[in-house]
Amino acid sequence: MYKRDAEQLLVELLADFRIVYLTGPRQSGKTTLAKRLAEKLGMKYVTLDDQAVLATINNDPHGYIRSLAGQQIVLDEFQYAEGLIPAIKEASDALVEGEKGKFLLTGSADIFRSAKTQEALPGHLARVELYPLSLAEIKANSFNLIDYLAEGGFKSVSRPSPPRDEIAKLLICGGYPEVQDKKNRRSRQTWFKSYIEGRLLKDFESLYAARGDYRSKLSSLVTRLAGLSGNLLKNASIANDLGLDDKLVKSYVEILELMFIVKRLPAYVKNAAKRTVIGMPKVQFVDTGLACYLLGLRRIEALLHSQFYGGLLETYVFMECCKHKTWAEEDVRLYHFRDKRKNEVDLVLEKSDSRVIGVEVKASATIRESDFKGLIKLADYAGQHFQHGVLLYTGNETLPFKQKDREFHAIPFSILEG
Repeated sequence: MYKRDAEQLLVELLADFRIVYLTGPRQSGKTTLAKRLAEKLGMKYVTLDDQAVLATINNDPHGYIRSLAGQQIVLDEFQYAEGLIPAIKEASDALVEGEKGKFLLTGSADIFRSAKTQEALPGHLARVELYPLSLAEIKANSFNLIDYLAEGGFKSVSRPSPPRDEIAKLLICGGYPEVQDKKNRRSRQTWFKSYIEGRLLKDFESLYAARGDYRSKLSSLVTRLAGLSGNLLKNASIANDLGLDDKLVKSYVEILELMFIVKRLPAYVKNAAKRTVIGMPKVQFVDTGLACYLLGLRRIEALLHSQFYGGLLETYVFMECCKHKTWAEEDVRLYHFRDKRKNEVDLVLEKSDSRVIGVEVKASATIRESDFKGLIKLADYAGQHFQHGVLLYTGNETLPFKQKDREFHAIPFSILEG
């Protein structure tokens, strides 16, 4: 079993909150971690994947929760019984002052971001996202990418990056724990196929009142989004390409985001109040392994010579930031940058004090002055809020680069290993 860096965070939150909600993609390791915490903390573990338990809960949710009075409880796959929310709120309200860690809820659909439930448990609940394994977790190293980037002060050291074929293999395998020990390519593909058919489609149906032939529409859309990973999300353009209604595309994408299949990355705008109305978001696939499967990229050479390699490498780095963000000491928000002249920066980290860090991802092992153009434009735009800029590349050296009286750094991709 892989050691998850979020484990200690969950222990701390259970000591401070009545309810902790652990959410993230299917098969990302939530159940394994929840069982480990239940054993470690002496909590009763209940899974709503058990149809008998689910039927009992749906019949009388308040009665079921009352029957567990005096116990600390893990409710796994909580999204199957939203009717439990009032019962859990009742139990939480009844706790005496100082009583914490009553419920650990897990769910593969982020129901507490939906309009129906987002205000259900105000002040009672801490929310934690658990994504598939980070590269540092796979390598069993203790390292936080967000804190590393936020701290700065990068030292000029040599750190060999993996060869191109090894990086491509990382993208093809992705981060799902069950895929990591499948050495055979066919075994990996069988797992991804099962994930799409047995999980993605099943969960989508439970979250969206689909009508007619939604499966073929959804399958086409998911594959299209895999190919667009790392690029701007244009709903109307996607709808036109697939022969779908753009409102349908928008609603499907929103559900896929609630299911942690894709993430939308908003544009960085200095005026925070305008971020929801200015700039187009990027779409990022949560797992590059799943994206490669959907795109038919089964072999390393096929990926390296495909049009998707650069976008998926950017996606991989973005998702590493999302994974490390969960337990980082530094609190950041993630954006991308694109100005009117189409100068771009792949990733912008905005700290709580409004200072920003630009991160550009390059698949090349060599770098040129022009590679820093987007970072320079971001620095000009952000002004006093700009802290520093980083170019992640597949070379071996951490190198400073002076541009327009500002110092940037080129850092080897291998830093992700920890």
